[in-house]
Amino acid sequence: MDAALVGDLQQALAPDRVRVSQLELDLYARDASIISGHAEVVCFPLSAEEVQACVRVCRRHGRPFVPRGSGTGLAGGAVPVGEPVVIVTTKMTRILEVDADERVAWVEPGVLNLDLSRAVAHLGLHYAPDPSSQQSCTIGGNVATNSGGPHCLLYGVTSAHVLAVEVCLPDGSLATLGGLDPEPAGYDLRGAFVGSEGTMGVATRIAVRLTPIAPEVRTLLLDFASVQSAAAAVSGIIAAGLVPAALEMMDAEITRAVEDFVHAGFPRDAAAVLLVEVDGLAAG
Repeated sequence: MDAALVGDLQQALAPDRVRVSQLELDLYARDASIISGHAEVVCFPLSAEEVQACVRVCRRHGRPFVPRGSGTGLAGGAVPVGEPVVIVTTKMTRILEVDADERVAWVEPGVLNLDLSRAVAHLGLHYAPDPSSQQSCTIGGNVATNSGGPHCLLYGVTSAHVLAVEVCLPDGSLATLGGLDPEPAGYDLRGAFVGSEGTMGVATRIAVRLTPIAPEVRTLLLDFASVQSAAAAVSGIIAAGLVPAALEMMDAEITRAVEDFVHAGFPRDAAAVLLVEVDGLAAG
Protein backbone atom coordinates (compact mmCIF):
# COMPACT_ATOMS: atom_id res chain seq x y z
CA MET A 1 0.00 0.00 0.00
CA ASP A 2 1.22 3.49 -0.90
CA ALA A 3 0.85 5.33 2.42
CA ALA A 4 1.55 8.74 0.87
CA LEU A 5 -1.16 8.21 -1.75
CA VAL A 6 -3.67 7.10 0.88
CA GLY A 7 -2.80 10.04 3.12
CA ASP A 8 -3.30 12.57 0.33
CA LEU A 9 -6.64 11.02 -0.63
CA GLN A 10 -7.81 11.07 2.99
CA GLN A 11 -6.88 14.73 3.20
CA ALA A 12 -8.72 15.47 -0.05
CA LEU A 13 -11.90 13.67 1.05
CA ALA A 14 -12.26 12.29 4.57
CA PRO A 15 -10.69 9.23 6.21
CA ASP A 16 -13.99 7.32 6.31
CA ARG A 17 -14.47 7.74 2.55
CA VAL A 18 -11.06 6.35 1.61
CA ARG A 19 -11.12 2.57 2.07
CA VAL A 20 -8.10 0.29 2.21
CA SER A 21 -9.29 -2.78 4.13
CA GLN A 22 -8.71 -6.04 2.29
CA LEU A 23 -12.41 -6.89 2.39
CA GLU A 24 -13.40 -3.66 0.66
CA LEU A 25 -10.54 -3.87 -1.82
CA ASP A 26 -11.73 -7.36 -2.75
CA LEU A 27 -15.34 -6.20 -3.08
CA TYR A 28 -14.41 -3.40 -5.46
CA ALA A 29 -11.98 -5.56 -7.43
CA ARG A 30 -14.86 -7.03 -9.44
CA ASP A 31 -18.21 -6.20 -10.97
CA ALA A 32 -21.09 -8.54 -11.85
CA SER A 33 -18.92 -10.36 -14.40
CA ILE A 34 -16.63 -13.30 -13.65
CA ILE A 35 -13.58 -11.05 -14.09
CA SER A 36 -11.62 -9.75 -11.11
CA GLY A 37 -8.73 -7.34 -10.66
CA HIS A 38 -6.99 -5.51 -7.84
CA ALA A 39 -7.75 -2.10 -6.35
CA GLU A 40 -5.09 -0.12 -4.50
CA VAL A 41 -7.51 2.29 -2.81
CA VAL A 42 -11.28 2.86 -3.00
CA CYS A 43 -12.62 6.42 -2.77
CA PHE A 44 -16.17 7.73 -2.33
CA PRO A 45 -16.44 11.39 -3.41
CA LEU A 46 -19.61 13.37 -2.69
CA SER A 47 -19.27 16.08 -5.33
CA ALA A 48 -17.60 17.09 -8.58
CA GLU A 49 -15.03 19.02 -6.57
CA GLU A 50 -14.11 15.90 -4.61
CA VAL A 51 -13.83 13.88 -7.82
CA GLN A 52 -11.43 16.54 -9.07
CA ALA A 53 -9.45 16.30 -5.85
CA CYS A 54 -9.15 12.50 -6.20
CA VAL A 55 -8.05 12.73 -9.82
CA ARG A 56 -5.46 15.40 -9.04
CA VAL A 57 -3.99 13.27 -6.26
CA CYS A 58 -3.79 10.32 -8.66
CA ARG A 59 -2.08 12.51 -11.25
CA ARG A 60 0.40 13.85 -8.70
CA HIS A 61 1.33 10.32 -7.63
CA GLY A 62 1.37 8.95 -11.17
CA ARG A 63 -1.39 6.45 -10.40
CA PRO A 64 -4.23 5.38 -12.69
CA PHE A 65 -7.86 5.63 -11.61
CA VAL A 66 -11.01 3.72 -12.53
CA PRO A 67 -14.51 5.23 -12.21
CA ARG A 68 -17.18 2.90 -10.87
CA GLY A 69 -20.94 2.98 -10.35
CA SER A 70 -22.91 0.14 -8.81
CA GLY A 71 -20.81 -2.56 -10.45
CA THR A 72 -23.76 -4.24 -12.19
CA GLY A 73 -21.97 -4.54 -15.54
CA LEU A 74 -21.36 -7.98 -17.01
CA ALA A 75 -18.44 -7.07 -19.27
CA GLY A 76 -15.74 -6.21 -16.71
CA GLY A 77 -15.76 -2.49 -17.50
CA ALA A 78 -15.43 -1.48 -13.83
CA VAL A 79 -12.78 -4.09 -12.97
CA PRO A 80 -9.58 -2.35 -11.81
CA VAL A 81 -6.46 -3.37 -13.75
CA GLY A 82 -2.95 -2.32 -12.71
CA GLU A 83 -3.76 -1.51 -9.05
CA PRO A 84 -5.54 1.79 -9.68
CA VAL A 85 -7.49 4.06 -7.38
CA VAL A 86 -11.18 3.17 -7.73
CA ILE A 87 -13.41 6.26 -7.69
CA VAL A 88 -16.92 5.16 -6.71
CA THR A 89 -19.70 7.62 -7.57
CA THR A 90 -22.58 5.89 -5.76
CA LYS A 91 -22.72 8.60 -3.06
CA MET A 92 -23.35 11.31 -5.69
CA THR A 93 -27.11 10.73 -5.81
CA ARG A 94 -28.74 14.13 -6.25
CA ILE A 95 -31.29 14.92 -8.94
CA LEU A 96 -30.12 18.48 -9.42
CA GLU A 97 -32.78 19.94 -11.70
CA VAL A 98 -35.87 18.83 -13.60
CA ASP A 99 -37.36 20.95 -16.38
CA ALA A 100 -40.72 19.36 -17.16
CA ASP A 101 -41.42 21.75 -20.04
CA GLU A 102 -38.15 20.99 -21.80
CA ARG A 103 -38.21 17.37 -20.58
CA VAL A 104 -34.65 17.53 -19.29
CA ALA A 105 -33.12 16.46 -15.98
CA TRP A 106 -29.64 17.20 -14.61
CA VAL A 107 -28.47 14.40 -12.33
CA GLU A 108 -25.36 13.26 -10.53
CA PRO A 109 -23.79 9.99 -11.75
CA GLY A 110 -24.81 7.94 -8.71
CA VAL A 111 -28.56 8.36 -9.25
CA LEU A 112 -30.13 4.96 -9.82
CA ASN A 113 -31.80 4.46 -13.18
CA LEU A 114 -35.20 3.49 -11.78
CA ASP A 115 -35.07 6.17 -9.08
CA LEU A 116 -34.93 8.86 -11.77
CA SER A 117 -38.05 7.49 -13.48
CA ARG A 118 -39.85 7.29 -10.14
CA ALA A 119 -38.87 10.86 -9.28
CA VAL A 120 -40.41 12.30 -12.45
CA ALA A 121 -43.39 9.94 -12.81
CA HIS A 122 -45.75 12.50 -11.24
CA LEU A 123 -44.91 14.78 -14.19
CA GLY A 124 -45.99 12.10 -16.65
CA LEU A 125 -42.37 11.50 -17.63
CA HIS A 126 -39.79 8.74 -17.35
CA TYR A 127 -36.20 7.93 -18.32
CA ALA A 128 -36.58 5.49 -21.22
CA PRO A 129 -33.36 3.41 -21.28
CA ASP A 130 -34.07 0.57 -18.87
CA PRO A 131 -31.37 -2.08 -18.42
CA SER A 132 -32.48 -5.23 -16.63
CA SER A 133 -30.49 -3.98 -13.63
CA GLN A 134 -32.35 -0.64 -13.56
CA GLN A 135 -33.22 -1.03 -9.87
CA SER A 136 -29.53 -0.95 -8.95
CA CYS A 137 -27.51 0.45 -11.88
CA THR A 138 -26.50 4.12 -11.94
CA ILE A 139 -26.99 6.73 -14.63
CA GLY A 140 -23.22 7.27 -14.63
CA GLY A 141 -22.65 3.57 -15.27
CA ASN A 142 -25.28 3.62 -18.02
CA VAL A 143 -23.42 6.49 -19.67
CA ALA A 144 -20.08 4.71 -19.37
CA THR A 145 -21.39 1.57 -21.08
CA ASN A 146 -24.03 3.13 -23.35
CA SER A 147 -26.56 0.78 -21.80
CA GLY A 148 -29.61 -0.46 -23.60
CA GLY A 149 -32.56 -2.42 -22.27
CA PRO A 150 -35.81 -4.04 -23.37
CA HIS A 151 -37.26 -0.74 -24.61
CA CYS A 152 -34.24 0.37 -26.65
CA LEU A 153 -35.89 -1.09 -29.76
CA LEU A 154 -38.32 1.83 -29.80
CA TYR A 155 -36.67 4.46 -27.62
CA GLY A 156 -32.96 3.90 -28.32
CA VAL A 157 -29.97 3.25 -26.07
CA THR A 158 -28.42 5.67 -23.56
CA SER A 159 -26.62 7.79 -26.16
CA ALA A 160 -29.98 8.84 -27.60
CA HIS A 161 -31.03 10.28 -24.24
CA VAL A 162 -27.87 12.01 -22.98
CA LEU A 163 -27.75 15.68 -23.93
CA ALA A 164 -24.68 16.84 -22.02
CA VAL A 165 -22.09 15.49 -19.61
CA GLU A 166 -19.91 17.38 -17.17
CA VAL A 167 -16.67 15.40 -17.03
CA CYS A 168 -13.63 15.45 -14.77
CA LEU A 169 -10.77 14.91 -17.22
CA PRO A 170 -7.55 13.01 -16.35
CA ASP A 171 -5.78 16.29 -15.51
CA GLY A 172 -8.43 17.14 -12.90
CA SER A 173 -10.16 19.87 -14.90
CA LEU A 174 -13.90 19.96 -15.58
CA ALA A 175 -15.35 20.11 -19.08
CA THR A 176 -18.94 20.08 -20.33
CA LEU A 177 -19.44 17.92 -23.40
CA GLY A 178 -22.57 18.50 -25.47
CA GLY A 179 -25.35 20.88 -24.51
CA LEU A 180 -29.07 21.48 -24.41
CA ASP A 181 -29.25 23.14 -27.84
CA PRO A 182 -31.05 20.99 -30.43
CA GLU A 183 -28.06 21.24 -32.78
CA PRO A 184 -24.91 22.09 -30.77
CA ALA A 185 -21.94 23.30 -32.78
CA GLY A 186 -18.59 21.55 -32.97
CA TYR A 187 -17.49 17.95 -32.60
CA ASP A 188 -19.80 15.49 -30.87
CA LEU A 189 -17.57 14.95 -27.85
CA ARG A 190 -20.63 13.95 -25.83
CA GLY A 191 -21.15 11.07 -28.23
CA ALA A 192 -17.51 10.05 -27.90
CA PHE A 193 -17.74 10.04 -24.11
CA VAL A 194 -20.92 7.95 -23.89
CA GLY A 195 -19.77 4.35 -24.02
CA SER A 196 -16.10 5.14 -23.34
CA GLU A 197 -16.15 3.01 -20.14
CA GLY A 198 -14.35 5.59 -18.01
CA THR A 199 -11.28 5.84 -20.25
CA MET A 200 -11.84 9.56 -20.96
CA GLY A 201 -12.71 10.75 -17.46
CA VAL A 202 -15.35 10.66 -14.74
CA ALA A 203 -18.89 11.93 -15.31
CA THR A 204 -19.86 14.35 -12.54
CA ARG A 205 -23.17 15.75 -13.88
CA ILE A 206 -25.38 14.43 -16.66
CA ALA A 207 -28.24 16.07 -18.57
CA VAL A 208 -30.70 13.45 -19.79
CA ARG A 209 -33.76 13.64 -21.98
CA LEU A 210 -37.03 12.60 -20.34
CA THR A 211 -39.79 10.87 -22.30
CA PRO A 212 -43.57 11.06 -21.80
CA ILE A 213 -45.11 7.97 -20.24
CA ALA A 214 -47.30 6.20 -22.79
CA PRO A 215 -50.99 6.40 -21.83
CA GLU A 216 -51.61 2.75 -22.70
CA VAL A 217 -49.38 -0.33 -22.68
CA ARG A 218 -50.29 -3.81 -23.88
CA THR A 219 -48.16 -6.96 -23.68
CA LEU A 220 -48.52 -10.06 -25.85
CA LEU A 221 -47.18 -13.51 -24.95
CA LEU A 222 -46.66 -15.75 -27.99
CA ASP A 223 -45.40 -19.34 -27.81
CA PHE A 224 -43.81 -21.28 -30.67
CA ALA A 225 -43.02 -24.87 -31.57
CA SER A 226 -39.43 -23.98 -32.53
CA VAL A 227 -36.84 -21.27 -31.98
CA GLN A 228 -36.65 -20.82 -35.75
CA SER A 229 -40.35 -19.97 -36.03
CA ALA A 230 -40.05 -17.46 -33.17
CA ALA A 231 -37.08 -15.81 -34.87
CA ALA A 232 -39.03 -15.70 -38.13
CA ALA A 233 -41.87 -13.93 -36.32
CA VAL A 234 -39.44 -11.28 -35.09
CA SER A 235 -38.15 -10.76 -38.62
CA GLY A 236 -41.72 -10.52 -39.88
CA ILE A 237 -42.65 -7.87 -37.32
CA ILE A 238 -39.67 -5.69 -38.22
CA ALA A 239 -40.12 -6.27 -41.97
CA ALA A 240 -43.73 -5.09 -41.68
CA GLY A 241 -42.50 -1.74 -40.38
CA LEU A 242 -43.89 -2.31 -36.90
CA VAL A 243 -41.74 -1.10 -34.00
CA PRO A 244 -42.95 -2.46 -30.65
CA ALA A 245 -41.86 -0.79 -27.44
CA ALA A 246 -40.12 -4.04 -26.47
CA LEU A 247 -39.52 -7.38 -28.15
CA GLU A 248 -37.89 -10.26 -26.28
CA MET A 249 -37.42 -13.91 -27.22
CA MET A 250 -36.62 -16.76 -24.82
CA ASP A 251 -35.86 -20.37 -25.65
CA ALA A 252 -37.30 -23.29 -23.66
CA GLU A 253 -34.48 -23.49 -21.13
CA ILE A 254 -34.58 -19.78 -20.32
CA THR A 255 -38.39 -19.79 -20.20
CA ARG A 256 -38.45 -22.58 -17.62
CA ALA A 257 -35.73 -20.91 -15.53
CA VAL A 258 -37.65 -17.61 -15.50
CA GLU A 259 -40.93 -19.35 -14.68
CA ASP A 260 -39.31 -21.21 -11.77
CA PHE A 261 -38.25 -17.85 -10.33
CA VAL A 262 -41.10 -15.40 -11.06
CA HIS A 263 -44.10 -17.74 -11.60
CA ALA A 264 -45.50 -15.50 -14.33
CA GLY A 265 -47.41 -18.26 -16.10
CA PHE A 266 -44.98 -18.81 -18.99
CA PRO A 267 -45.69 -22.04 -20.91
CA ARG A 268 -43.18 -24.70 -19.90
CA ASP A 269 -43.84 -26.82 -22.99
CA ALA A 270 -43.04 -24.11 -25.55
CA ALA A 271 -39.83 -24.36 -27.57
CA ALA A 272 -39.65 -20.56 -27.57
CA VAL A 273 -41.59 -17.62 -26.20
CA LEU A 274 -41.89 -14.13 -27.64
CA LEU A 275 -42.87 -11.18 -25.44
CA VAL A 276 -44.14 -8.18 -27.39
CA GLU A 277 -44.96 -4.87 -25.71
CA VAL A 278 -46.73 -2.09 -27.57
CA ASP A 279 -47.56 1.37 -26.24
CA GLY A 280 -49.40 4.43 -27.44
CA LEU A 281 -52.81 6.06 -27.26
CA ALA A 282 -55.80 4.23 -25.85
CA ALA A 283 -58.16 2.58 -28.32
CA GLY A 284 -60.99 4.79 -29.50
